[in-house]
Amino acid sequence: MPAFGLMLPSYRAMAIAVLLAMVASVAGTLAWQVQEWRFGRQLAEQARLHGEALNQLNLAAAARQRDEQDKRLALEQQLQASDQTHYRALSDAQRDQGRLRDRLATADLRLSVLLDAHDSAAGCTVPATAATGGLVHGAPRARLDPAHAQRIVGITDAGDRGLIALQACQAYVRALGR
Repeated sequence: MPAFGLMLPSYRAMAIAVLLAMVASVAGTLAWQVQEWRFGRQLAEQARLHGEALNQLNLAAAARQRDEQDKRLALEQQLQASDQTHYRALSDAQRDQGRLRDRLATADLRLSVLLDAHDSAAGCTVPATAATGGLVHGAPRARLDPAHAQRIVGITDAGDRGLIALQACQAYVRALGR
């Protein structure tokens, strides 16, 4: 029996050792579990902060996009108003030129030029005073041929259209530069 009695305490020690190992294992597992929970909370907090930062960036980008769209809309409206103004000016000039051409064609209006009575290079002498029966007073004038008058009106019409187009281009560039 002595052999059995000696073995009994070693089983007891072994059981205590196993029990202690189990307690240590459970304690280690609990420590890992606590560590996992703590890291999980930190990761969740980081994810939340990251999400908030992304949301703020998205909101800022959307605000910038709205501002740019508003600027673009304002520029488009300004350019449209400018186009209407220049179209109206061009239409008015064309209408006035058409009336002038019509008046020249019907001999309702005659174009004349001033002559320099003292210009000897012209080769013709024009009396400085009007004839006694004439109604024209002032400097001597010569009437233009209606065909030449029409060409002059056409040239001035093209010039007017060119100036109006130049003004429209300058307004467009100024509007884009703002």
